[in-house]
Amino acid sequence: MVIKRVQAAAERKSGKKMLALRTDRGGEFTATNFTEYCAELGVQCQLTAPYSLQQNGVVERRNQSVVGTARSMLKAKGLLGEFWGEAVTTAVYLLNRSSSKSVGGKTPYELWTGSVPVV
Repeated sequence: MVIKRVQAAAERKSGKKMLALRTDRGGEFTATNFTEYCAELGVQCQLTAPYSLQQNGVVERRNQSVVGTARSMLKAKGLLGEFWGEAVTTAVYLLNRSSSKSVGGKTPYELWTGSVPVV
């Protein structure tokens, strides 16, 4: 399972144990082996209601920010849609290094790594 690698990397990097995982009701998250895996580790599985974007408001808003930033960059430079992947990657890079009022003016990069990004 990919989640095992992602979880291990996140826990190693943050030095903290994953306590809960909120997901949609996709088949990969409701499979018996996945729920057993989470139960073994003591990870609380939180499934959102189907088709309710409101329960993932923070994530949905962040996705909108990424898409909007990528679109703006492509349009500003008159680039074709074939550069979409690079624009999204760049948008995520920039947004992770931009401060946010919701976390006391710090950046997501700073919260994750513990060091201020060099910009």
